[in-house]
Amino acid sequence: MRPTLADAARGRILFGGDYNPEQWPEETWHEDVRLMKAAHVNSVTLGVFSWSTLEPEPGAREFGWLDRLMDLLHESGVGVVLATPTASPPPWMGRLHPDTLPRDADGRTEVWGGRQHFSHSSATYRRYAAAITEDLAARYAGHPALTMWHINNEYCTFDYGDEAAAAFRRWLRTRYGTLDALNSAWGTAFWSQGYDTWDGILPPRHAHYLKNPAQVLDFRRFTSDMLLECFTAERGIVRRYTPHTPVTSNFMPLWIGQDAWRWAGEEDVVSVDVYPDPRDPLGGQRGALVHDLTRSQARGPWMLMEQAAGPVNWRGVNHPKPRGLGRLWSLQAVARGADAVCYFQWRQSRQGAEKFHSGMVSHAGEQGRTYQEIRRIGAELASVGAEVTGTRIDADVAILHDWHSWWAGAHEGRLSREVDLPEVLTAWHRALWEAHLTCDFAHPEHDLSGYRLVVVPQLYLLTDAAVGNLLSYVGDGGTLVCGFLTGVADEDDRIRPGGMDARLRGLFGIRTLHEWWPLEAGETVRCEGFRGTLWSEEIEAEPGAAETVPYRGGELDGLPAVLRNGRAWYVSTLPEPDALRELLASAAAGAGVRPVLAGLPAGVEAVRRGGLLFLLNHGKEPVTVHVPGSHQEMLGGEKVTGSVTLDRYGVAVLRP
Repeated sequence: MRPTLADAARGRILFGGDYNPEQWPEETWHEDVRLMKAAHVNSVTLGVFSWSTLEPEPGAREFGWLDRLMDLLHESGVGVVLATPTASPPPWMGRLHPDTLPRDADGRTEVWGGRQHFSHSSATYRRYAAAITEDLAARYAGHPALTMWHINNEYCTFDYGDEAAAAFRRWLRTRYGTLDALNSAWGTAFWSQGYDTWDGILPPRHAHYLKNPAQVLDFRRFTSDMLLECFTAERGIVRRYTPHTPVTSNFMPLWIGQDAWRWAGEEDVVSVDVYPDPRDPLGGQRGALVHDLTRSQARGPWMLMEQAAGPVNWRGVNHPKPRGLGRLWSLQAVARGADAVCYFQWRQSRQGAEKFHSGMVSHAGEQGRTYQEIRRIGAELASVGAEVTGTRIDADVAILHDWHSWWAGAHEGRLSREVDLPEVLTAWHRALWEAHLTCDFAHPEHDLSGYRLVVVPQLYLLTDAAVGNLLSYVGDGGTLVCGFLTGVADEDDRIRPGGMDARLRGLFGIRTLHEWWPLEAGETVRCEGFRGTLWSEEIEAEPGAAETVPYRGGELDGLPAVLRNGRAWYVSTLPEPDALRELLASAAAGAGVRPVLAGLPAGVEAVRRGGLLFLLNHGKEPVTVHVPGSHQEMLGGEKVTGSVTLDRYGVAVLRP
């Protein structure tokens, strides 16, 4: 049986962050441990960027400092998530082995001096990565501080070099078997691109004009698979030594480079890094989207591996978090399924590229506001941990998302560059979030039978299996609401006859999809009762087969903007936020889905996890929330009857 996050958490919420002690004199470590204990820190991640410290020259091993630190942390009651340091190879590797360095699509080599400068296909890199991982696992397998393994960090490398090209060809031969099959899948009859030898195939490097979209799609699939090979190779090593210790690697939210559904299936613990903009009025919703997606990938509790205690360093203007916002967002993660709340990083760096990225201990030190807020968060997480860890969240709504569809739909030769899938996904999730409808995410081929309502913001590419799954879901009594530009292409990015899969057209009551009508930035189209943005479509409905909401005015006057054919809805534009919320709330009500709590003030989020009700105020003013019955407020300890008042960025955790 595979280990889980529960094996590391042990009935508590893990709280801490990345710890980079090699940046500091050793006498600082004891001060760090004192501050950790005062802040209820019970977990730190070590070694993420320590390769050159651990292996200062090829084959050397400097483990003494890590031995002392692991012992100190264990003595202080702080567990260790031990990382393999393979995200950032030492400078000597690139200097001695140029084949380990990746090349971009223009042929430029990415050299050392930053991070993630490795070729996922390089045999030399993989050999060195395996060796350092082997020695770490052998040395610390029995150490009592070890609670989890963290492999690499934020896998995000693309490589277009010669070694990657050879690996790409091997991957293609495995996928297609013959050149005839590849030429068919890639549509190489277009622009005279037919291949007569495998050796002629290259990654989609810089081209005179548009690249072959099917080739680009396969290269994205290949890249995700090569990075996954790197992960599983290191995972296999640490598992040999510590089969009962869970293994993770942190996702970046909605990162285009990984098929995160497939990756999540290979991880014991699914973890993610979340950095909403503190100036974004919808920052809380964007965080909730990532939480819901990660929880769905984990199929249960998950780990918030990184967040910022204050400002980051990579936005154009890096704003700190107002007082209380960090607490709100940390408890929001717990409400939406996190059993670990961690930060990058523990102590703010004094040098290097991220010296202005905040830490749990900022440059202001122990008396600074940041650390004082961290102490409060740690204490509160300790108070609720025993009741919340390991519990699940029930959702009657699923949002469908697929990386392969995203990859295919993002090709540079598409109909509108204004259509950005993450923003479309965010708009639909926002509508459900503001309607207080808890939702999961799911792959379009997943079992959907447990959901009353399934929504599809956009799935440009759908496999035959996915189409069949949607039809079966509706046929078995489910309600489906589908957004524009869905079911257009098959798995090879080949446009389906009629511009949409014929089975889907039948499901939605579409007789003919005549034309797609993308809108300019800022342009809207008038519909009966609302305005649409971003997109519109010239659709002819089957006579008498569908209820419609028509377009009003313009070229599409009188044609359906929204079709409803029984339990299947098709929305051919992106309604403005209020209209989309009302549409999805109506569909949910018809499917028997109810909000978590009725009558909530604007900006207040309600989530049930286990037997607890989390109320989170994302507004800047205090609000009163009516809550039927009597409850115990777990953060403050008082009894609540009938209503509770939330301060700005306030949180209440209620137990009946």
